[in-house]
Amino acid sequence: MERLPRIEQYGLIGDMQTSAHVCDDGSIDWLCLPRFDSPAVFAGLLGTQKHGTWQIAPASPPPGRSGSEAEAKRRYCGDSLVLESVWRIPTGSVRVLDFMPPRDGAPQVIRIVEGLTGEVSMVSAMRPRPGYGSVSPWIHEVGGRMVAEAGADALWLDTCVQQVEKDGAIVSAFAVAAGQSVAFALSWCPSHAAAPDVPDPEVALTETLTFWQEWAQECTYDGPFREPVVRSLIALKAMTYGPSGGIVAAPTTSLPEEIGGGRNWDYRFTWLRDASTTLAALLGTGYRQEAQAWRRWLLRAVAGDPESLQIMYGITGERDMRERELAWLPGYEGSTPVRVGNGAADQLQLDVYGEVIETLYLAHQSGVAHCADTAVLHQRLVEHLAQRWQEPDEGIWEIRGARRHFVHSKVMAWVAVDRTIRLAEVGALDVDLPPLVELRATIHHEVCTKGFDPARNTFTQSYGSQDLDAATLLIPRVGFLPPNDPRVIGTVDAVRRELSTPDGLVYRYPTRGKRTGADGLAGDEGTFLLCNFWLVDALALTGRLGEAHALFEHLLALRSDLGLLAEEYDPVQQRQLGNFPQAFSHMGLIQSARLLHQLATQSSCQRGTVEVPAPRSTSRNTLQTCTSLTPQHA
Repeated sequence: MERLPRIEQYGLIGDMQTSAHVCDDGSIDWLCLPRFDSPAVFAGLLGTQKHGTWQIAPASPPPGRSGSEAEAKRRYCGDSLVLESVWRIPTGSVRVLDFMPPRDGAPQVIRIVEGLTGEVSMVSAMRPRPGYGSVSPWIHEVGGRMVAEAGADALWLDTCVQQVEKDGAIVSAFAVAAGQSVAFALSWCPSHAAAPDVPDPEVALTETLTFWQEWAQECTYDGPFREPVVRSLIALKAMTYGPSGGIVAAPTTSLPEEIGGGRNWDYRFTWLRDASTTLAALLGTGYRQEAQAWRRWLLRAVAGDPESLQIMYGITGERDMRERELAWLPGYEGSTPVRVGNGAADQLQLDVYGEVIETLYLAHQSGVAHCADTAVLHQRLVEHLAQRWQEPDEGIWEIRGARRHFVHSKVMAWVAVDRTIRLAEVGALDVDLPPLVELRATIHHEVCTKGFDPARNTFTQSYGSQDLDAATLLIPRVGFLPPNDPRVIGTVDAVRRELSTPDGLVYRYPTRGKRTGADGLAGDEGTFLLCNFWLVDALALTGRLGEAHALFEHLLALRSDLGLLAEEYDPVQQRQLGNFPQAFSHMGLIQSARLLHQLATQSSCQRGTVEVPAPRSTSRNTLQTCTSLTPQHA
């Protein structure tokens, strides 16, 4: 019977160009080579073992299988992305170190098996299946090395123990005693190219540990949640494509938002929104180099055509995100379809202007050097937004139904204009201020008039809708209204009342079960983890620090044993859902940890203004109109 590991049973290793998912039974079930968005050579995560896996574990029965005597524990080695798994069986114990060295050349996966006590019989079974599990490669020996070739791909597996081909897999049976070690190194190269050099696993291990530990030491956060913050930062760095500076939303595709459902999407691309908010988290913890690299990526991706701005691009700026389905893959726990590409690339999502410009503003605030080319792009983005902000769009949640006037989209349009004005006021941007000041006031007035339900004292998902949206929790965080405004407090209360589970987690918006809902999709989904971090922030900013801390601690407890978070969480089955790990979730964790620490270390009279841009209104009439809509908060 095929094993069915939960999403959170996987650990992540990577080299900042691609990554691999290692299950707690020692099986690598997801690996795309040579890039995040390349076809997977191991796709067992979205199917079965026949779609590609590589397991190293004690001999039969291995961990995670019925009758297994092996007891496994795992962790990351310090502040690194080197995964350590220790197995104990009656005859002894072993440690396996899994990692991918940061690279300039061929991608490598290195697995070192070390004997700790006694003697343990081990098996390595690598079953490569390029093309997302659709191709059986030609496996043969070349100069004492095993190679699996299929089309453009060649996978070279080097080790000091005997290797044989068996039923489409490269298999090694070996034993390790205390003090002994056996290393396996998998290298990819184009099949037409010369064979890659044989790696030195011990040197690679030392260099990999040194890289990650030195990078983690640059973190400037020194609050009480340093361990989860650093682990989240490492996860975000691992999702950065080093050669270009692009950041993937997640390194997987089609992990479901509902087990057995169809809400399965490819996240191996760079969303402007996700990358921008991720950069905000990195900037806030001292990482400016990543911001500079992303800014260069942005200039290349958008090029000279900001009027045709896409909401996402490939990791090196590609524009073609055409979506298709892989019918031969049965999906994670039967969740189909499995998709590659993402049709949302063609959507209009006005909020991305706000997220991008907010990140450019934060980069300036963090001391990232001025860039004249970026300033020109910034000006053109604002000019284009000024022409389109009144249009309906698909919004932050990328609905596949009819476009709407989403409140969050309009608020982020306001953010784009507001941050542009602020940069101009300090001489960092040359723009005509009066029209922008007027535009800012106009957007603010419209949102307060059309996006607010005075009867329920809450902002709604879209103009004229009765539905709520957890994205409105960002209103105080971005400075659209002050945290003590009754409309803000009412919105927080309404979201908790109408979108929460019995244990206090929140959904991002209402779904309609098996019928097609407002998002144009059938089915349900889990609670959205980023929205729960937004709720932490909103509770903290509105003076409910105790409740904010309690929710934050609850969210930390939902992390995997390795400190990783997917996109969503199912409070009924108590498991993670969606693509994994998710940049959004880890970004939210970092930002909430920083805010809670800052609020806790400042006097109560300063609370509600920490790192929240103060709302600005240049129109007395607009301010009076918005205020008149505010009912007394009970």
